[in-house]
Amino acid sequence: MSSDTPEVAQLLADDGFAGRLAELAGSLGRDRGEVAAEAAGYLREMGAMHSARAMSTWSRFTTWMFRAHELLVDEEAARRLQGLDQKYSLLFLFSHRSYLDGAAVPVALERHGLSPAFTLGGANLSFFPVNHLARRSGIVYIRRATQDQPVYRLTLRAYIGQLIRNRQNLSWSIEGGRTRTGKLRPPTYGILRYVVDAIDAAPDTEALIVPVSIVYEQLHEVGAMTAEARGARKRPEDVRWLVNFARLQANRLGRAYLDFGEPVPLRERMAELRDDQQGRHVVERIALDTSHCINQATPVTVTAVVCLAMLAADRALTLDGVLRTVAPMATYIASRRWPVAGAADLTDRDTVRRTLQELVASGVLTSYDGGTEPVWVIGPGQHLVAAFYRNTAIHLLVDRAIGELALVAAAEGGPDGLTTATEEALRLRDLLKFDFFFASRRNFAEQMALELAIIEPGDADTLREFTPDDARQWLQHGRPLVAPLVLRPFLDAYHLVADRLAAWEDETFDESRFLDECLRVGRQWALQGRLASEESVSLELFKPALQLARHRGLLDAGPPDLRQRRSDFRDELRESVRRATVVAELVRQPPG
Repeated sequence: MSSDTPEVAQLLADDGFAGRLAELAGSLGRDRGEVAAEAAGYLREMGAMHSARAMSTWSRFTTWMFRAHELLVDEEAARRLQGLDQKYSLLFLFSHRSYLDGAAVPVALERHGLSPAFTLGGANLSFFPVNHLARRSGIVYIRRATQDQPVYRLTLRAYIGQLIRNRQNLSWSIEGGRTRTGKLRPPTYGILRYVVDAIDAAPDTEALIVPVSIVYEQLHEVGAMTAEARGARKRPEDVRWLVNFARLQANRLGRAYLDFGEPVPLRERMAELRDDQQGRHVVERIALDTSHCINQATPVTVTAVVCLAMLAADRALTLDGVLRTVAPMATYIASRRWPVAGAADLTDRDTVRRTLQELVASGVLTSYDGGTEPVWVIGPGQHLVAAFYRNTAIHLLVDRAIGELALVAAAEGGPDGLTTATEEALRLRDLLKFDFFFASRRNFAEQMALELAIIEPGDADTLREFTPDDARQWLQHGRPLVAPLVLRPFLDAYHLVADRLAAWEDETFDESRFLDECLRVGRQWALQGRLASEESVSLELFKPALQLARHRGLLDAGPPDLRQRRSDFRDELRESVRRATVVAELVRQPPG
């Protein structure tokens, strides 16, 4: 009797799959039988199933691994999914801040009576003894670097297509790997592309994308991830790693929040985009939309807001000092009607004090109570960790921060403040599009108007036309001013990359050597005070800047004006940093 899982057995017996393998063998100049045998091996490597006995054991194991946190799930959204689960394949695309994320989704599905999902995870986590149990619990281990493995890619495409045809639920990280900064990473497209192809090939099949946000009050692994962002070597996953990771979970770290975004009918969305974009970049647009929806479903944690306050002050604060710093942020969050995790009151003294104490217990903050009253400050070497927690809420603040820099441009520009501000906001949107997820250009303008209305809730005529004097007044009155804290670390990192690129002399561009140079010069600039924060010295911030430079054609030698365009890129970033400095100076002044 065959031990192959249902999908594997179906594909091995499928003439269409055999035909595609034969075509590939011909194009590669290889023997058909050899390619078919290789594909069969890959299928059995991928093959997963849902065994009731194994899943029961796996559930106990993952619950034990999750013991550092109390998992709170969006109950109302989970109930809405129960009806959809009976009709469609549900595609749970989740944010990825921890190794625990892949366990959080199955736990949430089981708790709310939803069909189990096949969870797609990296093959780096496939090691004895947990891998055999995991496969029988629906974990599909897939390889990441497959550019030179055409047989593997075709096999994975076929396997995912079979899962969709069998109307199975799937779950995977839209980011591909864990974030090292706390905010969402750019999405990966491979799995989603295979799902879109499967939907196209099966006209009677529909699947719903369910954006899933998972955010933690604190995490044990943040210190290691921020070190990796500084260039430290990532420790390979093996049994010893798993034992150490499991031991850390014995120390309680508060709550984890899992929220479901609004489900998106995939076939319907594909048709809309093909009509709107003439079939171009459909998968990429769906991935970006999903990332935006994950952000929209992510609540603000008290930890994020307290870390934001401590980073903004960058000095010791009393409890009253923390509360004063948090207050305008709490007002802004309320004005945006953004959910707060656990429905916490961000201005409650006991809530903020408890969060400060929890951050001290984990080493992110230190406290001193030898004076007249206790004070708290970010611990030595902990700024990147604090920034990680702050960045879990950064998506809420990016539009606001861009609006502030746009107002600086308007205050310094010509008489038509609105036109200047709009142009600057759109420029910044394009500058930062590889780091953040924005609405379409049309909807983005509406977002900017909303931010302006929050700063200055006047009548509609005021918002349609304003002068440089109006822009200066709004900057003087507006609180909170967040651009220095939200965008300055990124703009500094981009400026550093642009500066090193302008100084690059070699004909060929060596990315690894270039990034190493950025790290070394970044440390120098940090010591010299040329960076507002050491947070900017990070590979995770350099890489999107480099992606932008590549997008603008600034990496490859050839064009005669390349040196000048690289210099212009550096000057553009220098000007953006200067405008962030203008806002920082206003922050240090009392509001007008």
